[in-house]
Amino acid sequence: MKRFYKEVTTAPDAEAEGHWRVLLDGRPIRTAGGRPQRVPTSAMAEALAAEWAAQGDEVDPRSLVLRDLTDFAIDAIGADREAAIAGILPYAETDTLCYRADPDEALYKRQLAVWEPVLETLETRLGVTFSRVSGIVHRPHPEQTLARLRAELDAHDIYTLAALRMLASLAASLVIALEAIRPDADAEALWRAANLEEDWQVELWGEDAEAAANRAARFEGFSLAMRMAALARTA
Repeated sequence: MKRFYKEVTTAPDAEAEGHWRVLLDGRPIRTAGGRPQRVPTSAMAEALAAEWAAQGDEVDPRSLVLRDLTDFAIDAIGADREAAIAGILPYAETDTLCYRADPDEALYKRQLAVWEPVLETLETRLGVTFSRVSGIVHRPHPEQTLARLRAELDAHDIYTLAALRMLASLAASLVIALEAIRPDADAEALWRAANLEEDWQVELWGEDAEAAANRAARFEGFSLAMRMAALARTA
């Protein structure tokens, strides 16, 4: 669509203390669902404004990726936090990092070397224990673990929850998602952990160009979600 504005600015939200808005020619933006698009930090507002300012004579909606994730946080997560949290928890119940190959397989050794440190770090940080299993037969985690994870999710704002949902979906792992929102998170290392089995297959059989392009696109989404979480905590 044709660009319909000239100036992009940010300003504190007059109706919600501690929040910020993006303004196009002085008019505050609303979400796709029609709600006020207010964000918790000036850094996030500036990042959103940068997307709008970067548009040329034509606005490419596909390039407004942070805008879309922010709208999802407000319209979907904000509308029902409990449902959102209930939708994220299953990524822990079937977490990729907990399902290993048989111990006598070479793949198991790599899984142990790469996945176990990530799991143990989160276990120590949250004081929980995850069940490990060789094979695909489901083994539930202790109820105390799931309760602690629910409490951890409930402590986050809607923007971080939106990021966590995206991260967990792309990694098939809530463990990786929770590690990815930490300030010192290593995006590439966590992404390699999430794709360990895929990389194993590539080593055995070679890489398909279409699969490689798909993986690159998914990493962009993973990086976007990490950026969202960082912006939500940066004043």
